[in-house]
Order: sequence, then structure tokens, then C-alpha cells
Amino acid sequence: MPEVKRVLAQMKDFSEALISGSWKGYTGKAITHIVNIGIGGSDLGPVMVTEALKPYKVPHITTHFVSNVDGTHMAETLKGVDPETTLFMIASKTFTTQETMTNAHTARDWFLQKAGSEEYIKKHFVALSTNTEAVKAFGIDPKNMFAFWDWVGGRYSLWSAIGLSIACTIGFENFQALLAGAHAMDEHFRRQPLEKNAPVLLALLGIWYNNFFGADSHALLPYDQYMHRFAAYFQQGDMESNGKSVDRNGDPVPYQTGPIIWGEPGTNGQHAFYQLIHQGTKLIPCDFLAPAISHNPLGDHHPKLLANFFAQTEALMNGKTEAEVEAEMQKEGLSEKEIQALKAYKVFEGNRPTNSILFKKLDPRTLGSLIALYEHKIFVQGVIWNIYSFDQWGVELGKQLAKKILPELTSEAQISTHDSSTNGLINQYKAFRKEA
Repeated sequence: MPEVKRVLAQMKDFSEALISGSWKGYTGKAITHIVNIGIGGSDLGPVMVTEALKPYKVPHITTHFVSNVDGTHMAETLKGVDPETTLFMIASKTFTTQETMTNAHTARDWFLQKAGSEEYIKKHFVALSTNTEAVKAFGIDPKNMFAFWDWVGGRYSLWSAIGLSIACTIGFENFQALLAGAHAMDEHFRRQPLEKNAPVLLALLGIWYNNFFGADSHALLPYDQYMHRFAAYFQQGDMESNGKSVDRNGDPVPYQTGPIIWGEPGTNGQHAFYQLIHQGTKLIPCDFLAPAISHNPLGDHHPKLLANFFAQTEALMNGKTEAEVEAEMQKEGLSEKEIQALKAYKVFEGNRPTNSILFKKLDPRTLGSLIALYEHKIFVQGVIWNIYSFDQWGVELGKQLAKKILPELTSEAQISTHDSSTNGLINQYKAFRKEA
């Protein structure tokens, strides 16, 4: 705990210096733009939280996130920032992650082209890492390295130094409120009996539908535009944790484990995929989340949004019977022939499972509790399925093969060392490049 508190104090001092303007760039100007460079847990959590808590954003600092090794992501970001007023946060525990370090070196080269001296790097680059030697070799002052530890999994790391971009975007007090909300849920999970324990109940409901009703996926549907990255965040949180086919004894799992997690904000989803949820052949349990109070009470927008929130869960529960459809069409004046032709298409089976999570307002403390709620749910499901929820061996094979393929892409020779499909694709790629 002393080390954790030390890093937290370091984050407080740094974020307050940045926000106050006392941290200056190499020309003496205050920082106005932050570029967080990371991937996976070093990106998804901070992106989701800073979007969800946009009403609490510090007005004079704009935060950008670069994750993809596709150069377009970095190029488009750099177009909108000035080296004199930009701070780069390099978020990589090992400081060796391929995508992150490729982007970091591109950012460094861009900065030095403009600024000139490597001496200025210490004013414009900080590291969220544990690899002191690699951080120093990059040119970052170790005093500007924010440590976290090997027991902090990437997809659970927004609470750690990885959350520095959050603290600098919404202010340290709000970051502390986020942590306090998570702690409150931790205590609830630790102390409440199972029948009143929200993460346990969510976990058991998920297992009930996954393992006993064959539900392959689970939708997260926030009725709040600020939460538009919530489902994407828990795609990693859930699928990387519980997407396992081997149990804790190393044996194949003879039952279904983690579901596919997906979703979009309401009401957008209603005009996209709700058709399948209501009348498709697949059972899709859904979590609906909504605040009672909006940060933006424009006219009657929020009542209309929440009317849809309540209506969708009621419709999924009750559906509409054939008799109700017939009565409705008769009232509309349709002929008996028209009724017979159309009624089958207008019937809703209902009995589609949903959880409704209604909260007062989306503030830092509430968001912290919501995130921790789902984290503990994932843990409980992993325990019940007897799988390891804190590893991710599935991401390694593709990385290993990519390292082998990379030098092949720059050679002149035809490639024949892979399967026929991969050989064909690589050779066609090289042919396209040669023509360009």
C-alpha cells in the first residue's frame, strides 16, 4: 500500500501542476493537449472514462488517445496538436508493447523535428511503466515515470497510474471520486450476502442464460450518450478475461464460458439491431443502463430517452400476443384478409431477459461503482466456470506470427513458407505495393 499511495500522490501533484499551468513546455507555454499512447487496457479504460465523464472535463485541456499501430491514427492526431503545448503519455507496463512503442517513437520523432533538442523530451513525455531503463533510454526523466505493478492487469488498470490521463482530464478530485465509487462497490461485494450481492446476482443471471438457455452473447445498452464506449470497454474486460476453453487444471472445459459482449447507446441501437433482439431466433440477454438526471436537460430530450428505456424492457418482457395483434389491426380498420396476412409478422414472443440499472446521475462516483460492479461480475463467473480470468494467452499467437511475417513484407522474394491462403495474401500485398 505505501507504494500505491506514493504513486497516487505523484499523480495528484502532476495532474494539478498540469491543470494549473505551472507545468510548462519547452517554450514556456502551458500544456493544452494530452496525447495518451497505449493499447488495450492502457487505452480502452481511459477512453471510456474520459468520454463518460466529459461534463467534468477541465476546459483548457484536450485529451487525445492513440492506440492503433495503423499510422493513420497517429497522423490524424498530430495534425491537431502543437509540440509547444502537447504532452505525450506513453502507457506500457513493459515499455516494449509493439503498437505502443511504434506510436511512441513516431511521436518522439515528430516532436524532435519541431523542437530540435532531446533535452526538451522531459517536458513533453511521461511514462506509465515499470521499465525504468527503457524509459530512460527513450529520453524520459525517471522522475516522470508513474509506476504500476505486475499484479495490475491491463484491463483492470484504469484505477492505477494508467488513469493519469483521466486525472489530468477531469481533475484529481474527480479521479478520487471515481476510485471512491469503485471502493464502495468493492466493499458491497465483500460484505453483502450472496442473495443481496449485485455482482454475484449479475454473474449468476449471466451464467443462467449462457449455460442453460444457450445465449451466446450479452448486450450492454446504455441510455446515455456519454457512455458510448462502455460496451467496447467491457468487450475487453469480459471477453479477454473469460474467453477461455481450458480450466484451472489444464483440462478442456466441457461447457460454454464467456459470452460475446457488444452494444451501442440507446436510442441508436433501437434503429439498428433491436429488431433481432425482439423478433430474431437468438436469445440475447441485455443490460439497460440509464441516469434519471441528464447533464444536458434540453427540452424534453431526456424524458423521451427514458420513455424508450422503460418501453424497450417492458416490450422485451411482455411481447405482443396474436390476439393483441388482431385486436390492434381490427381497431386500425384492416380487413380480415389483411389481418391474416400480416399478423404473424407483428407478434412478439416476449420473455426476452433484461436487467435494468437505473442510477440518479452519471458522476465520477457512480461510474466507478458501475465499472467495479461489472469487474466483480466477471470475476465471479470465472470462479464458477473454474477458469483463469486474469491471463490472456489468446492474444500471443497472432503477435508471434506477425513478428515472423514483418521481415517477409519487405523482401523481394515470393513467399511460400505459410499455408496457401497466407502465402497468396502476402504475395498479392507485395504485388499491389510494387505497382504503386
